Amino acid sequence: MSSPYSFQTPRSRNRLYAKHSKLLSWANSPNFRAALVWGLLIAAICCLVINLFYVQIVQGSLLRGIAQSHQVTQIRPFMPRRNIVDRGGNILALDRPVFSLFAHPKLFKLSKEEVAEKLSPIMDRPADSLVKQFNEGETGIRIEYSLIEDISNRIIDLRLDGLELIPHQQRLYPHKEVAADIVGFVDGEHIGQAGLELSQQNILTRPSQEIRLRQMGDGSLMPDQIPTGFLNQDDLQLRLTLDTRLQRAVQPILQKQVTNVGAKKGTVIVMDAYTGELLTLASYPSYDPNQYYKSKPERYKTWAITDLYEPGSTFKPINVAIAIENKTIKPDTYINNPSAISIDGWPITGGSGGSETVTDIVINSYNVGMVHIVDTLKPEVYYAWLRRLGMGGVVGVDLPSESPGQFKSRKQFVESRIDRAVTAFGQGFSLTPMKLVQLNATIANGGKLVTPHVIQGLFDSKGRLYWRPSLPAQRQVFSPATAKVILPMMEGVVTQGTGKAAQLPGYHVAGKTGTSQKANGFGGYSESAYVTSFVSIFPADKPRYVVLAVIDEPAGGGYGGTIAAPVVKQVLQALTALENIPPSISGQVSGSASESKAG
Repeated sequence: MSSPYSFQTPRSRNRLYAKHSKLLSWANSPNFRAALVWGLLIAAICCLVINLFYVQIVQGSLLRGIAQSHQVTQIRPFMPRRNIVDRGGNILALDRPVFSLFAHPKLFKLSKEEVAEKLSPIMDRPADSLVKQFNEGETGIRIEYSLIEDISNRIIDLRLDGLELIPHQQRLYPHKEVAADIVGFVDGEHIGQAGLELSQQNILTRPSQEIRLRQMGDGSLMPDQIPTGFLNQDDLQLRLTLDTRLQRAVQPILQKQVTNVGAKKGTVIVMDAYTGELLTLASYPSYDPNQYYKSKPERYKTWAITDLYEPGSTFKPINVAIAIENKTIKPDTYINNPSAISIDGWPITGGSGGSETVTDIVINSYNVGMVHIVDTLKPEVYYAWLRRLGMGGVVGVDLPSESPGQFKSRKQFVESRIDRAVTAFGQGFSLTPMKLVQLNATIANGGKLVTPHVIQGLFDSKGRLYWRPSLPAQRQVFSPATAKVILPMMEGVVTQGTGKAAQLPGYHVAGKTGTSQKANGFGGYSESAYVTSFVSIFPADKPRYVVLAVIDEPAGGGYGGTIAAPVVKQVLQALTALENIPPSISGQVSGSASESKAG
């Protein structure tokens, strides 16, 4: 190939050499090198300015957030739930630190059998069962969920590789099933699911705010940046009206009777008639809130406020009080009381076959006589009084899931004589056991409708009140004179009539038996399913407490006076011992009348 210069003349070739030489001379000159350096510097500065603009302006907020996420951490310190204590300061619920034990067999330096042998005596579990769990996988096997601190420390002392203890808080209920109806329980997320743990969730949960803390490069917190007292917590606790001593005494009494008579369930309520404070609210069967998951969910409810029933004869003193308040009868008024009557084609039995005083009708629990007592009231007046007493509503107790009672409409009640007739002896409508306690308290306290409640308030460790719930004002529904004349009638039930099984030597006991048929779901009543009950006002000469026992569906039959009254007697014995109630009279309370089946 020929040279590119093969066609150039000597003159043009010399001119080209001269041009190249000039360019090389200028490129090597100091001025060119200075211009090049300055150009590069200006270009670099321009790039830097552009980059700074992009970083500072365009991505500034994003990068600041990323930086802060590494430099600052937000912590919401765990605040244990407040303790629940009874009226005497006995702890019913508290948070305690526990540990979950996880095993990672792939990290074991000893054999699985050797690790199990070392853990077995500490955890009180067979080594074989531990080995079986170790074989479930290579890592992340949960061995135990809630080990107490002492056991976790002993496991730490073993210094075994492959075991991990993770701390967390657990709610503990020291009295187990004894207070379950009132206290309830929390789930695995520490959220209340029943009882006060549910209804007072906001009160029991201590407030906590997120704290922003600076941390070092290795993630550890800078001590000088931690605010003073950020882990401090109040020492407030929720104090109840409940008397755990009485509750523990009542629970086995109730359990024994429900078991002996083959009943479905039972409940006992003890309330201060003047304040509405609940000293006892026991049910059987119950459950252990520490292991709530082992019980049927229907046991979680407090059926004394969630389940409705027809009160039967225990409602008769309330009807008599309405009639006396309206001055249509007096305690010694004679009432026609035949053996049986028919109303709107419905037969009603349970009379004496003659005339009886109002007092004798209550003492012997005559149904026919009660029908004639309420007949002395105008239907509109009778209905208005029942509504005034809160029939068809709730009592407003501070426990969750209270059910309102069921009651007829005004039109149906006023126009239907049979509806008024069955109401006279406590059937044809339904209420909760708690409502019946509230109504009987009006007779005990001089005619005032009080609100049953179980919360006293939030108190600190020194007993100083921090918060008290507001209760509705007590409402006068009966005159003190009316309440005063009803009490001797109810005392006569115990000394002479259907409630003699509740007699307590040395004390005046007022009460009323009740045996009501259960609805069969087809518009009628079952021939074999009954609810037996007994309500007492104690002591009758100086009324202070209302005590109710309800036994649902005793399998062997029986009446309120034979099934529920003996339970109340035993409860009263425990109450007098614990509250140091002195005897009112000396000797055995006596009486001669036999129990009527109407009770």
